[in-house]
Amino acid sequence: MKPVRVLLADDQSLLREGLATMLSVEEDIEVVGQVANGEAAIRFAGENDVDVILMDVQMPVLDGIRATERIRAANAGPGSHGSKVIILTTFERDDYLFDALSAGASGFLLKNTDPDDVVAAIHTVAGGYALLAPEVTLRVIQRFARERSPGHSGLPTRSPDGTAERERADSTRLGLLTNREREVLLGMAKGMSNGELASALFLSEATVKTHVSNLLSKIQVRDRVQAVVFAYECGLILPGDRQ
Repeated sequence: MKPVRVLLADDQSLLREGLATMLSVEEDIEVVGQVANGEAAIRFAGENDVDVILMDVQMPVLDGIRATERIRAANAGPGSHGSKVIILTTFERDDYLFDALSAGASGFLLKNTDPDDVVAAIHTVAGGYALLAPEVTLRVIQRFARERSPGHSGLPTRSPDGTAERERADSTRLGLLTNREREVLLGMAKGMSNGELASALFLSEATVKTHVSNLLSKIQVRDRVQAVVFAYECGLILPGDRQ
């Protein structure tokens, strides 16, 4: 299988080298370049075959958010390489998070993320899926839930018939889950990682991953983010419920 081609964009050379060294041991990942600012990232992605860009936010010349926006806009044109972007930042800030998602980023991770999770994120995003760090997933879904709440001025409300039909469909899919799969989904909705779920449920991480895969299939969603949205929409968890 062709390795995932990765570009590292960060103004800290030490961090870039550390990431490059960490990823070099992965047979199915190839670091094809390193750049120190967003402008250079745009230029490199435009001239080379890049699958995934690990992009810092705060960089000179052009920041990572604006660079992501321009790269994703270029991807919409004919003949583009279709590079996906994972924002990798030190800062757990809502403005960075939502600006990055609005700009078209496919993933958002913090720099204290476990190396294995960074590798997994690269493969996830390269496969066409979205991924958020567990620390920020809950904030995304809470905002989503607020915007979908009755009376919110930003979105039209659905008709009673449409709402009832959607609720019946959600209830049917939720009913397909085993009790353990519900527990895993509930933990995901609270922002728990696979490791935290394994500890809380007294399971191995491999078993948790199997449960996650099974429940995604049963509720017919592509990734963890959509699964958490589903958990809120069907009432399994309410905004602000972290207990």
